[in-house]
Amino acid sequence: MDLNKQEACQQKQQACQQEQVEALLDAVRRYRPCCPQEEQDREVILEALLREPDIFLRKNRLAHMSSSAWVVNRERTKVLMAYHNVYDSWSWLGGHADGDARLLDVALREVNEESGILHVRPVTEEIFSLEVLTVDGHEKKGVYVPSHLHLNVTYLLEADEEDRLQEKPDENSGVAWFGLDEAVAASSEPWFQERIYKKLNEKLRSFL
Repeated sequence: MDLNKQEACQQKQQACQQEQVEALLDAVRRYRPCCPQEEQDREVILEALLREPDIFLRKNRLAHMSSSAWVVNRERTKVLMAYHNVYDSWSWLGGHADGDARLLDVALREVNEESGILHVRPVTEEIFSLEVLTVDGHEKKGVYVPSHLHLNVTYLLEADEEDRLQEKPDENSGVAWFGLDEAVAASSEPWFQERIYKKLNEKLRSFL
């Protein structure tokens, strides 16, 4: 590939990525918060999206975008959870954007990687929840990761309960389906129980 073609390809990629960021910004602006937590956190996320050019990358060590999924079965009676090694708790599925502004795609990919589930799809492509999450400093693969924020967008996904579940040993040590209230009780993180998981179940019941 000659230099002109390479530059044209890079420009096309940059334009495409900018379109994806603009689409996400529009979705966050259109999102209607359900509570004061979401109202305040949406403002933080919007400010970061507008001001931080590297907000989709982990090299921004203060904060970066992430995407999570509230994964339910077809009957909407169970939630898929993983026992995350870093948090030492049963929790939702999700992960870092790592440069990808298509956060729904990120959520779908993370669910597959973390649980082994093959058949997973959006219940809706609209944002289901927003939150700013604190991540305490920890070691990962022998390297210390300092405390930082995850600016998180959550999507409501549906997966086949019959699919085989598979752990991702470098991230979790268990994957299982829980009843809606059991999923909240399974978490050992009080803030997530009260502020996130209960909220997601309430939204799910309202959505249905």
